[in-house]
Amino acid sequence: MKRAAAAAGFALLCFAANSVLCRMALRSAHIDPASFTAIRLVSGAVTLWLLVQLGRRRPSPGGSWWSALALLAYAIPFSFAYVGLTTGTGALLLFGAVQVVMLAAGFHSGERIDRLLVLGWLTAVAGLILLLLPGIAAPPSREACFMLVAGVAWAVYSLHGRRSTDALGDTAGNFVRSAPGALLVGALLFKRGSTDPAGVLLAALSGAVASGLGYAAWYTALPRLGAIAAANAQLSVPVVAALAGVALFDEPITGRLVAAAVLVLGGTALAVRRSLALRPAR
Repeated sequence: MKRAAAAAGFALLCFAANSVLCRMALRSAHIDPASFTAIRLVSGAVTLWLLVQLGRRRPSPGGSWWSALALLAYAIPFSFAYVGLTTGTGALLLFGAVQVVMLAAGFHSGERIDRLLVLGWLTAVAGLILLLLPGIAAPPSREACFMLVAGVAWAVYSLHGRRSTDALGDTAGNFVRSAPGALLVGALLFKRGSTDPAGVLLAALSGAVASGLGYAAWYTALPRLGAIAAANAQLSVPVVAALAGVALFDEPITGRLVAAAVLVLGGTALAVRRSLALRPAR
C-alpha cells in the first residue's frame, strides 16, 4: 500500500509538471504542438526502453497496441489544445472528462461507494471550481474539443493500467508503439513547425521525466487504487500545477488559491482513503 501511495504521489507531481512544461513550451512559442508531441513521446520511449534493457527483466517492452493508441490519442490533442486554452479552462475540461469516464467505469465494475467518499469527492470538486471558475471565459470550441478528447483518451489509458503487472515494461512498450504515430503527425505538419533549443529541451524533459517516469509510476499505483480512487486523486493535479506556478513563476499566493488547495487536497485525500478502505483486500 505504501509503495502504491508513493508511486501515485510521484505520478501526480509529474502530471502537474507536464502541464507546466507544455504551457512553457507552447505559449512562449518555443515549439509547435506537433513537434512537441513527437519529441515528448520519442524521448519517453527512448528513456523507458533503456531502463527496461538495463533491468534485463524481459527481452522486449510489454504494453499493448490499444494502450499505445490511447496514449497517442491523449498526447496529440493535449498539445494542440493548450495553444488556445487558458490554464484553468484546459485543466477543468481535461480532468472533467477524466472524472466522467473513470467514475463511470468504476461504478460499472462494481466498486463500492458511500457517503464519506462522495463527501470527499464533492469537497474536492468544490475546491477545483473555486480555483478555476472565476478566471474561466468561454473557451475556443476547437481547442475545447481537443482537450475533451485528450481527457477521454487519458482515462482509457489509465483504465488499461489497472491490469498492468509490469509497470515499467508496459509503459515502455506503450511509448515505443506510440512514437511512430507522433513522428508521422510531426512529419505531416513539418512545414508549419517551429522549434528552438529551449522548446526541444522542454519537450524532452516532458517526455523523459514527467511523462515516461511519471506514467510508469502511475501504472505501478493503478492496480491498487482502482478506477474511482484514481479518478479522485487526479483532481489534485490542477492545484499542484497552480502551486508550481507560484514557486516557479512568482505568481501571487491568493486567499482563493489557499482555500482551493485546502478543499481539493483535503477532499481528495478523504475520497481516496475511503475508496481504498472500501476495496476488497488483495
